[in-house]
Amino acid sequence: MFVTPSHGSHRGPVRVAIVGTGAIARGSHLSALTALAAEQPLEIVAAVDVDVDTVEAFCADAGIGRAYTDLGRMLAEQRPDLVVIGTPPRFHRDQTVAALRAGAWVWCEKPPCPSLEDFDAIEAAEGAGEGGPYAAIVFQHRFGSGARHVGELLAGRAMGRPLVAHCQTTWYRDAAYYSVPWRGSWGSEGGGPSMGHGIHQMDLLLDLLGPWAEIRAMAGRLVHDVETEDVSTALVRFESGAMATVVNSVLSPDEISRIRIDCEHATVELTHLYGHRNADWRITPAPGVPSGQAAAWSDFGPDEPSSHEAQLRGLLDDLRAGRRPRSSGADGRKSLELVAALYKAAFTGATVRAGEIRPGDPYYSALHGDAPGWAPGPLAKAVEATA
Repeated sequence: MFVTPSHGSHRGPVRVAIVGTGAIARGSHLSALTALAAEQPLEIVAAVDVDVDTVEAFCADAGIGRAYTDLGRMLAEQRPDLVVIGTPPRFHRDQTVAALRAGAWVWCEKPPCPSLEDFDAIEAAEGAGEGGPYAAIVFQHRFGSGARHVGELLAGRAMGRPLVAHCQTTWYRDAAYYSVPWRGSWGSEGGGPSMGHGIHQMDLLLDLLGPWAEIRAMAGRLVHDVETEDVSTALVRFESGAMATVVNSVLSPDEISRIRIDCEHATVELTHLYGHRNADWRITPAPGVPSGQAAAWSDFGPDEPSSHEAQLRGLLDDLRAGRRPRSSGADGRKSLELVAALYKAAFTGATVRAGEIRPGDPYYSALHGDAPGWAPGPLAKAVEATA
């Protein structure tokens, strides 16, 4: 049953429920919620997990009053204002829709869901008009002082037009990582490193450079015995004319997350791994740029690291004000659309243009589009079988 949300500002403490009590909930989600509860009216009222022992231990450790194994029962009994979801991606659509229909806002861990079709079903379940409830995706890398400062410089063309960019997520994951049953599967995870790892840096790139226009790509399964890819590369042209390379990998022992943007008058570079501070950004002026101007570009102000806490603080402000938060709706969908287009370009060999993946396109309902040779088994074995 859909509960009509109250529009306008939210008064009183924000009642929060956590769904999924694995590593991400025990670490980033709980840490962010606990920090914010110390500075504003916020209460974690319940947690949900399919494993009763796990959820009871989680609640006992965190001092949470109620443990549930049934999401519907929790929603009916607790009526939370905000539901934080950290379950495997294949559950995100149904759990998010259930929370929205119960009148709760949602903050859902990435990857958002396994397809654009799923995402559009979530958006359709949001409240009509102003006030929500809304569902936002955890894209914490676009938050914090560094991303905000560089975003303002780029939006104002302070350093001239962005021209050339590089977006890199080259991480390392061994066989033990993929021993978790839902990882490496199209049905449960939705994709490989392009979806589950690189989406963070791609989201930040889109947030900084604006809409993309077209993409070409390649993907491969070079090492891991999984359904999805373990490496991908892409070329992206933006509406502005800027061009970018994108690399996503779980085969790289020297791990790094990196964004570089060459503008007319300066290069902006971010190098980090799982989160960034002001010191992780570097701005290199072009020859002839006055030193005072270059110094102003490099003045990031007080340091607010990118983090779950930074994003959640803004989302709670939006909830209380009844306004749509960042990384929800079209703003959240754009990154998933780029991932879907990357896969379509890689598996078809065609150039994919923004907006072309619509209902009826196989890549709308599944990111791999039922591409021949991509499920199940690794590419290496497929090559051996045809040799």
